[in-house]
Amino acid sequence: MQSLPRQFFASLVQKANRRIAEGYDVINLGQGNPDRPTPDHIVRRMQEAAANPAFHRYPPFDGYLFLKEAAAQRFREDYGVELDPQTEVAVLFGGKTGLVEISQCLLNPGDVCLVPDPGYPDYWSGVALAGGEMVFMPLLEQNRFLPDYSALAEADLKRAKLMFINYPNNPTAVCAPPAFYEETVRFAERHGIVVASDFAYGAIGFDGEKPVSFLQTPGAKEVGVEFYTLSKTYNMAGWRVAFAVGNPEVIRLINLIQDHYYVSLFGAVQAAAAEALTGPQQCVAELSAVYESRRNALFSALEQIGWQAQPSQGSFFAWLPVPKGYRSSEFADKLLLEANVVVAPGIGFGQSGEGYVRLGLLTSEERLQEAVERIGRLNIF
Repeated sequence: MQSLPRQFFASLVQKANRRIAEGYDVINLGQGNPDRPTPDHIVRRMQEAAANPAFHRYPPFDGYLFLKEAAAQRFREDYGVELDPQTEVAVLFGGKTGLVEISQCLLNPGDVCLVPDPGYPDYWSGVALAGGEMVFMPLLEQNRFLPDYSALAEADLKRAKLMFINYPNNPTAVCAPPAFYEETVRFAERHGIVVASDFAYGAIGFDGEKPVSFLQTPGAKEVGVEFYTLSKTYNMAGWRVAFAVGNPEVIRLINLIQDHYYVSLFGAVQAAAAEALTGPQQCVAELSAVYESRRNALFSALEQIGWQAQPSQGSFFAWLPVPKGYRSSEFADKLLLEANVVVAPGIGFGQSGEGYVRLGLLTSEERLQEAVERIGRLNIF
């Protein structure tokens, strides 16, 4: 237990809640919790399925085939990727669970996992639980926030068994081009490394650009898997349903470890998830458009106060440089105490996150604009 990484953002939530309890009107842009309701047709399917006595019994340990078939259909229709529902899809208790489990499946104590820096902190949790070692891949602005594989030490690569990639990226909000995935497949083949592609924000791309799936790349299925959650695409964060797709041996291992943890998800949740994946997808396009409109409103307001930053390419985040003379945590504290605005300091995502803060596009355009106006009144920029 003592080896687990500290939950950095727990303290962020506590600070914000203390401020709210003191009676302040706090605009919380620091968390990644979708603010829109789950679409009605998905909720209705859940309500119907919950009344079905067949779903009141234990489900199949590795999930219902109908949900795996729905996941395969979505990847075929959206990305042109063919998947065998029986062997190349694993049902997950939310994407976070799978991202932790894969380290437990593939790492022995002392094995190396390559981790993006900055990156989603729960990658660290799985590596710690497996007794593995992390080697960080800096995501730098001059490299378009993509890892530079040539900068990794040969000694680390010899011990590396697993690597995480994540585009559209949390926290930097950039998307990856097909050429990056082609390079990643060649790199993984050369060094015998399994790729874990976290595609949580795969449905959220801006300016007419559709995010690319790792599995669209020739050879990707031979070297890795992709994690897809319904939390972001369908506003189902509280439903805890996701899936992993790709390499059949890795999928087998994920199903095997889950056999020891779980008896799969409540069948009605699986039925609702299948409805989300196979039903009308207009809600997905509309949601992405909402986030794009919010992004535009945010960056227009930022420009007016002189806060210069690259507009987000995807995800529901914005990644902004802190002003000269501030550390990210210090700046975040200042915004909370003097503007009642919560942002996530970049250091919470890794050492290379220092110098930035992350904002979530998870409130109305009006509240985003108000948050920026409050910050502007501090006359920092």
